[in-house]
Amino acid sequence: MPPRSPNRLDIGGSEAERRRSGLIRALGAYVLWGLFPLYFLLMRPAGAFEVIGWRILFSLVFCAVLLTVTRGWKPFLAIARQPRLLLVMGLAGALIYVNWSVYIIATLSDHVVESSLGYFINPLVTVLLGVVVLRERLRWMQWLAIAVSAVAVLVLAVGYGAVPWIALILAGTFGAYGLVKKKVGPRVDAVSGLTLETAWLAPVATVQLIVVALGPGLVFGTLGAGHALILASSGIATVVPLLLFASAARRLPLVYLGLVQYIAPLLMFLAGVLVLHEPMPPERLAGFVIVWAALVILVIDGVRASRRTRDAGAAEASSGPEIDPV
Repeated sequence: MPPRSPNRLDIGGSEAERRRSGLIRALGAYVLWGLFPLYFLLMRPAGAFEVIGWRILFSLVFCAVLLTVTRGWKPFLAIARQPRLLLVMGLAGALIYVNWSVYIIATLSDHVVESSLGYFINPLVTVLLGVVVLRERLRWMQWLAIAVSAVAVLVLAVGYGAVPWIALILAGTFGAYGLVKKKVGPRVDAVSGLTLETAWLAPVATVQLIVVALGPGLVFGTLGAGHALILASSGIATVVPLLLFASAARRLPLVYLGLVQYIAPLLMFLAGVLVLHEPMPPERLAGFVIVWAALVILVIDGVRASRRTRDAGAAEASSGPEIDPV
């Protein structure tokens, strides 16, 4: 029997079983991502730049362990020998570095609610990137959702007194990261991709940790084994939801993933408001409500489009196969 690898996930069973298992995996991934703010806050008093450095290095270590356990080094090296793919993964690494850095800095500086806004508007940014970069044609409801979200950003900027840069950078970098990953498609599996991205970033992380060590000093190992273990577990915490998502994406229709993805920013929002007690003045709440309205429009459009595609496929199947003339 050939060895299992992250590239080869068992998706056997009935359609209902695949969807059920896919939904469980998707829920697991997005719940973990949604709880990330509380997890990273446990790393205090380590500073953001130290946390980012350890997250990159321990993610690389955990990916290497996974490749060893699953015997995935051969396909990984095959990917690494392709210069174009290697450069594309370097670009993905740069984008995710900016995303991780802004997210962790925002979390540790008590801007969890604004971070959640970034991931609420991320689907809208993804749609917009499809128009600008891929020259895709949008349906009228998608245009309406983008217009409504633009109004939300304007309301937040005027009412809150500042442009929500954290949210915009998070949405923009993650949207661009998703676009790059879409370009490589199935040629790069989740673990190999993250291994290459973190390998590109490892020198940056090492320099970053050296600078911290020479400046304020590293916290890792100075506050006992428990705190060190929390920092070291950042590699596992990074990779596990990614693998759950990759597995779910192979089992679920896109519309299901589109609906489940809002769990993560919703949990982040609730953590910021209810647990961390970040301020929520009326103008800020108004901006969020408008964003949520834009997302409702986007979800309705996605469900309608999925239904039309399904009905068209059913009609084609019921008409029977065409018989080529002999």
